[in-house]
Amino acid sequence: MAKRKQSTTELVYNQIREHIMDGRFTPGYRLVLSTLADEYDVSTVPVREAIRQLEAQGLVEYHHNIGAMVTQINTEDYADSMTALAYLEGAATMLAAEHITPDVMAQCVELNGEMHNVTRASHFDPIEYRRLNTEFHRALCAPCPNRRVLALMAIETDRVEMIRRSSFKFNAERSVHSVEQHDHLLSLIRDGADGRVIELCAREHKLDALRRTLKSA
Repeated sequence: MAKRKQSTTELVYNQIREHIMDGRFTPGYRLVLSTLADEYDVSTVPVREAIRQLEAQGLVEYHHNIGAMVTQINTEDYADSMTALAYLEGAATMLAAEHITPDVMAQCVELNGEMHNVTRASHFDPIEYRRLNTEFHRALCAPCPNRRVLALMAIETDRVEMIRRSSFKFNAERSVHSVEQHDHLLSLIRDGADGRVIELCAREHKLDALRRTLKSA
């Protein structure tokens, strides 16, 4: 089956979102329609539509007499987003568990092993750890059959990652504990544990990360 060609709005949306997530467009950065349209060689219409989508997801905010800008960081939002993500990811992991294939399990085990190696390195690389951690959770939840849960989870994940990048840092000690929790979660799924147990474990993993981050902030 041929892959669907992306619309101009989708292409612009992906470009702006990528620049927000990688830090090129920092919190407070003004998103000027004409400037972005020139940069992406498109009209202002797809730029406006893309910005509306990003505003709906909380990555962009609109201010009267100023216009659209990348959402300003409020670290108090981190607790709200992490709590929402904990419940969403708990549900997604529970729903995904019975659909996880041996290949997906092997991928998650490998990613967690790489995270373990990062925590043991002489120089802890938080950027690489963050990348692996995001990929681990995405792979684990991908088999979830409820697309709406995954869509909501993706929105909160983006918000959490943006706040983490700007306001918080991973450290090796907290990360070792997180890797151990991943091992336990994978063991529960591998052993066919009750879905409610898996959901609680995944949820508490995120809430524990929130508590540890705020304690060290």
